[in-house]
Amino acid sequence: MSRIKVIILGAAGRDFHNFNCVYRDNDTYEVVAFTATQIPDIDGRRYPAELAGGLYPEGIPIFEEDELTALIAEFQPDMCVMSYSDRSYQQVMSLGSVVNAAGCDFTMLGEKHTQLKSTKPVISVCAVRTGCGKSQTSRRICEILRAAGKKVVAIRHPMPYGDLVAQKVQRFAEVADLAKHKCTIEEMEEYEPHIVAGGVIYAGVDYEAILREAEKEADIILWDGGNNDTPFYKSDLHIVVADPHRAGHELGYFPAETNVRIADVVVINKVVEAEFEDIETVRDNIRFINPTAVIIDGASPLTIEGDFDIMGKKVLVVEDGPTLTHGEMTYGAGVVAAMRMGAEELVDPRPWATGKLAETFENYPDIGTLLPAMGYGDEQIADLEKTINAVECDAVVIGTPIDLNRIVKINKPTVRVKYELQEIGEPNLTQLLAKFL
Repeated sequence: MSRIKVIILGAAGRDFHNFNCVYRDNDTYEVVAFTATQIPDIDGRRYPAELAGGLYPEGIPIFEEDELTALIAEFQPDMCVMSYSDRSYQQVMSLGSVVNAAGCDFTMLGEKHTQLKSTKPVISVCAVRTGCGKSQTSRRICEILRAAGKKVVAIRHPMPYGDLVAQKVQRFAEVADLAKHKCTIEEMEEYEPHIVAGGVIYAGVDYEAILREAEKEADIILWDGGNNDTPFYKSDLHIVVADPHRAGHELGYFPAETNVRIADVVVINKVVEAEFEDIETVRDNIRFINPTAVIIDGASPLTIEGDFDIMGKKVLVVEDGPTLTHGEMTYGAGVVAAMRMGAEELVDPRPWATGKLAETFENYPDIGTLLPAMGYGDEQIADLEKTINAVECDAVVIGTPIDLNRIVKINKPTVRVKYELQEIGEPNLTQLLAKFL
């Protein structure tokens, strides 16, 4: 009996996890290819034989998703499996139409087959979109649990954009580990805050192996999600962060609605800056699809580091990259801080954008008058530095989760914007976690 041929559609994260959970060592299926999108320069690799198992002695090739129709014609798969996140329902079903029109089935895997069970309690933090505030929510939860005397180990949604074998299981406990593992800017933004707070965080490719290592040193596992993906582990407490600046996305993006439907708690973040009508739209949508979820109102108050006064100055704002690209936000904490501090003008960086950053603006033309901190490789980091230093402005406002001054040499005064989660009123996370404990 011939094996069922599969192409896994992904973005170097959920796709590898789905393969490991369902298709590795499963001779019912033959995965003939992965596709890659969202993240630059992650195609042209192979999922290596060392991770793929005995059925794939040569590994599995990874192609650009743009080649999908040709790949279906070449490999003649029976199905394509949607295995990445932060896509609108329109985008998902348009992709499904491409797959169906090319002659094969379009499917996606559910939580039953892709969530691993831990021997320790698991709290998961996910979101309805990239840039809602998962990271500060995760940090707040770790703070509360550690104050209660618990050893919390965080496990971050995968970002394996380098050597996949070397990245099978990664442990970060010191800032020096970021260089040791050759982290991208995106990875540093997620890992460094946990390390600085005194925590340990794991990431990588094989999330079964990662979980078993983390369990050795944890009382509680914290799943720190990526994009708006669902957890890789079965959760004892599932917390989802929503963003009223993108009201309605909780019902219109994949797999945001799944996250909300299975949530125990939804944190509506950024309520101080958002419009009341948008907050209530999000609240009503949550109640409509998950009436038993606890809803917590939250804010992400800003603090400013740096002694340069930007009042009346022309500034370049650098924001978190994924939030602006596939997260589709047109502003972030840096823009909010610059306006509050009285900046005269937000300088448009596009006339000075070079190399990979110029490509980013071409691929995401709606980013607007700010600069995404794209740094998925040495070339992108170099282009980021060149672009920042070429922009004609008085100062740079850094709205990224880490201080870019540590990564690139900036030839202008800088101020850095930081933000943490603050619950407003009750119920709050302290009360919720006390009951959990």
